[in-house]
This record gives sequence, C-alpha cells and structure tokens, in this order.
Amino acid sequence: MTRILPIAFILIVLLFGCKNISSEKPDISSREDKEVGVSRPTISFTFDDGITSDIAGIKFEEWNSMILSHLENENLKAVFFVTGKNKLNKKGQNLLNSWNDKGHNIANHTFTHPNFNSQKNNVQLFKNELIQTDSIISKLSNWVKLFRFPYLKEGASKAKVDSIRNVLIDNNYKNGYVTIDASDWYINQRLINRINAVGIENTKIDKFKKFYIQHLIDRANYYEKLSYQINKRHINHTLLLHHNLTSALFLGDLIKDFKKKGWTIINAKEAYQDEVFEKQPKSEYAGESLIWSLAKQSGKFEQSLRYPAEDSRYEENAMDSLGL
Repeated sequence: MTRILPIAFILIVLLFGCKNISSEKPDISSREDKEVGVSRPTISFTFDDGITSDIAGIKFEEWNSMILSHLENENLKAVFFVTGKNKLNKKGQNLLNSWNDKGHNIANHTFTHPNFNSQKNNVQLFKNELIQTDSIISKLSNWVKLFRFPYLKEGASKAKVDSIRNVLIDNNYKNGYVTIDASDWYINQRLINRINAVGIENTKIDKFKKFYIQHLIDRANYYEKLSYQINKRHINHTLLLHHNLTSALFLGDLIKDFKKKGWTIINAKEAYQDEVFEKQPKSEYAGESLIWSLAKQSGKFEQSLRYPAEDSRYEENAMDSLGL
C-alpha cells in the first residue's frame, strides 16, 4: 500500500490542483497561417538515457509506464536514445522491451554517457561506446541507426569532430540531432530534491508542472523562430526530453499545451525525414542543437546566441524566486 500512495497523491494533485496550467505564452502560429492553411510549427518527441531506478519512492515500472501511457493516449511514437550500461540486466531489458513493444524506435546514446568535449574521452572511446550499445539495441525490432551525443557535445576540436564523424559513417550511423533543446533535466532534479526533502504531500507539484510546461514552450518558440530565420520555413522539430519523473508526470499536459498553441505533433521517425537533418554544420560549429549550430555557422546571430545553449544557470534564479 505504501508503494501506491505516492502515485495516488500525485495524480490527485495533477487532476484537481492545476486545471489551467497551460503556458501563458502566445500562440506562435500567425494569423496568416490560420487563414491560408500553410504549414505550421511541427514538433516530435525524443527521449534520452533510460533510467531503471525508483524515483522519490515511485517504482521504476510505474513511472516508466506513465510516460508510455502519455504517448499512447496521443497516438505518438518517439525515438528513445538509450545508454547501454544499465540495459544488460533484467530491468534494463524490460525497459527496452517496454518501449520497443509499443512501437517506439530505440537509438544509440553511448554505453556510459561520456562528454566528448573532454580531452580524456578520445575517438577510440567513442567507437567502443557506440559499438557496445549497438550490440545491445540491434536485437530489437524497432532499432534505428541514429546516434545522439551525451550533453550534445561532439568534440572540442575540428580534428576530433571529424574523426568521430568518420566513426559514425563507418558504422552506418546518422546523428540523431536535437532541434529544440531545453533544461527539463534540471527541473526534474529540483523536483526530486524537493520531494526527498519535504515529502510528496508537501511538494507543490502543480507549480513545478506550470514551470516545466512554460519553460519547454518558451524554448520551443525560441528555436522555432531561430530555425525559421535560417531555413525560411517550418521544419519538423525534434524536442529533447529525458526519461525521468517530469516526463512521467507532465508529458500529457505538455503535449496538450503544444496542440493548444497551434503546433502540429508528429512521430519522431517521421520528423527525421525532414531534409534539415541532412545539413551537417562545419566541424568547428558542431555541438548543441542542430539549429544552434547552423545559427552559429551563419555568423548572423552572434549577439543573441549563448553558450552553452541550455543550462541550469539560466533557470536557477527563476525557480528560486518561485520557491521551486
């Protein structure tokens, strides 16, 4: 009974504690779009990592199933970029199968999640990490040869970036680019810290939910606007989310808010068919989201681009001020 109580409490809060939680940001689709029926902002959902631990007293099997249920309720398929190290045991295999069996694509996110901007993590390590996880996920029926860099870091030098890109080519992998980056992981971290500190019953779940949705809608609007300036059209975006508690609790409402704001939502595999993903930034501009890299390469946005593109430092003060 004690295992079920936290989930029940959270669901009550989410159902009744925050009915008008949608972001207050305006609909980014223009009046002209609505009148003439041209293409609209389009987004898909991708997830990173693949945790198999219980979180804040909630069993792994429960919160993982919650994420899958949100996607199933909206008839959406994601691409799940998984690390391999914790996928060899029974829990890890169950995680992979739970997503694969629901029709979601499984892709490569290295074996141990190293940062390839670090000098100690060389090209040989990259190759080993790629192949180790490939050997695990290639057995799955919905495996795809897409690779996503941990922390979106592709190497700190042109030579290293080029060498890593050659390893991907040699192994028939493509970069599983993100076009909309964000800091959902940081909101998740603070939510878990709060629950652990004061208990679920004393955590203002609805306030975390509101901040989470507003943050992700804000970042989506930013990268959509930047992308439109570069590409002169609405592209099929890939949003980076993480396999974590905030996705389990808030994903369904996030999807609804995107729809309310006029976004079209498609399956991630379909999104990757957009020709924008054939664009490869020059090596010296590799890293961060694809849109950030292309903007940096253009030389037209030096006054507005920040580095890192997304980080906890940008959300910390706002969350502090709200008592989150």
